[in-house]
Amino acid sequence: MNNPLQPPESSHEPSPIEPPDFTPSNEDRNLAMIAHLSGCAGILAGGLIGFLGPLIIYLTQKDKSPFAELQAKEALNFQITLLILSVVCGVLLVASCGALLPIIFVPVVLQIVFGIIAALAVRDGRPYQYPFNLRLFQ
Repeated sequence: MNNPLQPPESSHEPSPIEPPDFTPSNEDRNLAMIAHLSGCAGILAGGLIGFLGPLIIYLTQKDKSPFAELQAKEALNFQITLLILSVVCGVLLVASCGALLPIIFVPVVLQIVFGIIAALAVRDGRPYQYPFNLRLFQ
């Protein structure tokens, strides 16, 4: 008889995100790092194309490298989240007649800070998950 205070015994299968014996290759780590850093490069184009790098890596690696695919999806979701945040900040800027000018820099700062943190994590072979992110691509 099962004890209702204890969770039922289940076979704990390894997560597809981080299998226990999985170590990403240098190429996988480099691709994941490019996925995260390409968002920073997208800032140079006004922040509107930061999602292209992760999207390209996701589409080219989705059947080849589980680590690069996972991190490209994470970076792509973050770029879309930042794009939405940029639109909201732009609307707030216009609605305040420019009084909230510093708010327009929030997405840029978030992109640079979290993009670098993510790149450093995947460089060491650790999967990175952004602290706030719309999970549009699963």
